[in-house]
Amino acid sequence: MKSRKEINREYAERQKPAGVFQVKNIVNGKVLLGSSLNLEGPLNSHKFMLTIGSHRNKALQQDWDEYGAGSFIFEILEVVQVKDDPNFNLRDELTLLEQIWIEELQPFGERGYNHNTNIRQA
Repeated sequence: MKSRKEINREYAERQKPAGVFQVKNIVNGKVLLGSSLNLEGPLNSHKFMLTIGSHRNKALQQDWDEYGAGSFIFEILEVVQVKDDPNFNLRDELTLLEQIWIEELQPFGERGYNHNTNIRQA
C-alpha cells in the first residue's frame, strides 16, 4: 500500500498534458482559444472565474452571464504528442499547435473572445 506522500509525489511528477483547448459558446459559436503546458489548470480556472463572475475577458463573462453555464462547453482540442527524441521541445511543439488552431478557428471579433494570437497560459 502506497503512502499518501508517495501518491502525492507520483502525482506531482507525472507528465502533465500540454495542448490547446477552447471555451465555446454553443449559442453564438464564439470561442475562447487557449493553450497550456498543463491543460488541467486553465480549464478549471476559466470555469471557476466565470462561475464567480470575475473572468478577465469581459465579453466572455458577459455572454456567460447572459446565456448561462449550460451554453458553454470546455474542451481540449489537441494534446501535444510527446516524442522520445532528444531534439523534442514541448514548448516549440505547443507553439506549432497554437498556430494551427488559431488559423483554423480565427477566434477574434465576431468569431471569438480572443484579443490577439497570444493564447498560452501558465
